[in-house]
Amino acid sequence: MNQGTYPLAASMINQFNRLDQISNNLANINTNGFKQEGTTETTFNYYLQKMQEENIAPTKINTVTNNIPKIDSKFINSEMGPIAMTGNALDFALNNPDTFFKVQNTNGDIVYTRDGSFKNLDGFLVDGNGNNVLNADNEPIVVEDNFVSQIGVTKTPYTNLEKIGNNTYRLKNPNELEIFENNDNLIVNGAIEKSNVNSVSSMVELIDAHRRFDQSQKAISSIDSLNASLIEKIGSNTK
Repeated sequence: MNQGTYPLAASMINQFNRLDQISNNLANINTNGFKQEGTTETTFNYYLQKMQEENIAPTKINTVTNNIPKIDSKFINSEMGPIAMTGNALDFALNNPDTFFKVQNTNGDIVYTRDGSFKNLDGFLVDGNGNNVLNADNEPIVVEDNFVSQIGVTKTPYTNLEKIGNNTYRLKNPNELEIFENNDNLIVNGAIEKSNVNSVSSMVELIDAHRRFDQSQKAISSIDSLNASLIEKIGSNTK
């Protein structure tokens, strides 16, 4: 196999993953509290250089292989989405970045979300999936007078969170979690935070990923055609 196809094939895989990521962002453009995700790309040579800087002796295979691009990591755009006033007494928006509501899921685990479109279920404050919203002491909240002041708010960087679902997260390190004793000036009642996905820029990224994928595919087809032509010529010369 011609070595030129290795980086091209890797690029196609990367663009396929980009397309999947961008499509997921666009699919959640109307999901409350959703945060846009992106990907970063690098080469194996980057890792080789990094290991050498750390005095680790990596094994270098060949230049072509080490320059193959790959998805390095995914990241979350923590920028706040627009706040939309709804007038609903059970809707809440967080007005500071990196702050979250606490919810207890069906497994009994505490997860974190910025989606404050809550409901009243049998007298308890729950999220859209029927999970209990928790106070600062991780207790369910009874919908009664002054229940708003009981809604727990926490703060932690997105780097300390593992995404589960579209807009809920699991905590990695509890030591990096700040729990506020009260939610004064931290929430807006009668409002929700919308998705921070920018539809225009996402469509531009989607077109770019499609073009890059098609270009790599055409380049591989050209290499295959050249190889086939060379093999045919060599074969005819040996007769």
